[in-house]
Amino acid sequence: MTDAASVRRVGDWDFERLEALAFDFGTPLYVLDPERVRENYRRFADAFDDAEVMYAAKAHTGGAVLDAVLDAGADIECAARGELQRAVEAGADPDTLQYTAVNPPDRDLDYAVDLADDHPGLTITGGARDTFDRLEERGYDGRVAIRINPGIGTGHHEKVATGKDAKFGVPYDEVPALADDLRERFDLVGIHAHAGSGVLHEDLDDHCRAIGKVADLAREVGDERLEFVDFGGGFGVPYRPEEEPLDVDAVAEQVRAAIGDLAATPKFEPGRYVVADAEVILTEVNTVKETPATTVVGVDASLATLIRPAMFDAYHPMANVTAPDRDERPVSVGGPCCTSADVFCTDRPLPEPVRGDVLAIGNAGAYGYELANQFHSQPRPAEVALDGDDARVVRRRETMADVTRVER
Repeated sequence: MTDAASVRRVGDWDFERLEALAFDFGTPLYVLDPERVRENYRRFADAFDDAEVMYAAKAHTGGAVLDAVLDAGADIECAARGELQRAVEAGADPDTLQYTAVNPPDRDLDYAVDLADDHPGLTITGGARDTFDRLEERGYDGRVAIRINPGIGTGHHEKVATGKDAKFGVPYDEVPALADDLRERFDLVGIHAHAGSGVLHEDLDDHCRAIGKVADLAREVGDERLEFVDFGGGFGVPYRPEEEPLDVDAVAEQVRAAIGDLAATPKFEPGRYVVADAEVILTEVNTVKETPATTVVGVDASLATLIRPAMFDAYHPMANVTAPDRDERPVSVGGPCCTSADVFCTDRPLPEPVRGDVLAIGNAGAYGYELANQFHSQPRPAEVALDGDDARVVRRRETMADVTRVER
């Protein structure tokens, strides 16, 4: 039986404290629990104790999150130049960073190569022969890894099933010849793959099948000559109340069986698993409208605050933190954007919201603030981090001056 600590539901947060935070800092508001970030990373790393476990920064690159994972002992995997720079600024040792370049612009490769000049431990992962050619054109001959496409995609939505998307990775059958070529030009230290994101029980068999294909390919190209084989991340957390969390100890055993004997060190790079349930969004009800179709509840958060429901049709749990004991009724909750996509839920039972109530949107830590935007010229929200009995602003609320600052 999975320990209850392996999942934090929206109802497990302290509602009185959340409402006080909304009063003190305003809404919409991201509320982060750094200790939960550390707990999640350590649980995963303990389960995969025979592997190297990195943190996939793209899930949340906020400084408070990077501080937490570094404090927990994680190295960091970066998918863009900005993530590399933020990791370094957070105190990560550049010699431990792994940069997974996806169609990298010239300025991104330039930054990575310049960083590697002073920190030769940096590893650059390429998913196309062209990327390696561009590295060589820059005089780079250091550590590289090949991102492969295993032809198997998994995860909660087709837009995150990267393992079968031609955009990601070198085609499986082309890897052995490319590996021979790269060994003549670089220090080939690993291969890498990522099948998808948000993997729970129903996707785990396919996910392990992809992991097995990657391990087989590693042995074909000579795993004894590789430093590591990076199997990516993708391990999910339950968003819906009926979903059960992964038993990561059991998952680790299943993954080990899929990998089999391997001379190189396995690597994993969880992102969502580490941060998803460590953050919530607080939003205030400003409008309640009865219609023949539904009761519409308007809030001050929007798809500019959290775009996942609009982009991925994602489910996020919600709670009325002001009045959790009111009778429930089905409501549709949406924000102030002028598009029908700006809806967080439709006909979902919630303790009846009234104007002035504070609602919490759960599991907002992964790809929440990362995808926040300024649609409708909305300033992005503040973010506070819990620190024992206190809370500190780790990202101030934007102003209209911030929205227009870069314009001429």
